[in-house]
Amino acid sequence: MSGRQGGKLKPLKQTKKKDAVVDESDMEFKKKQQEEQKKLKELQAKAAKGGPLVGGGIKKSGKK
Repeated sequence: MSGRQGGKLKPLKQTKKKDAVVDESDMEFKKKQQEEQKKLKELQAKAAKGGPLVGGGIKKSGKK
């Protein structure tokens, strides 16, 4: 058996994070994504209030 099996293992070293260079195209892209998320949340809130949009299921005729 190895000599270190019983003790507490050291955590693996994390790589250092590099300073992210952010240019204008990245900023615009992030801004667009945030706006789209806001729109989606608004639409979801409206849909929740309005009830079901479609009747759904099989429509039954009155005839037998």
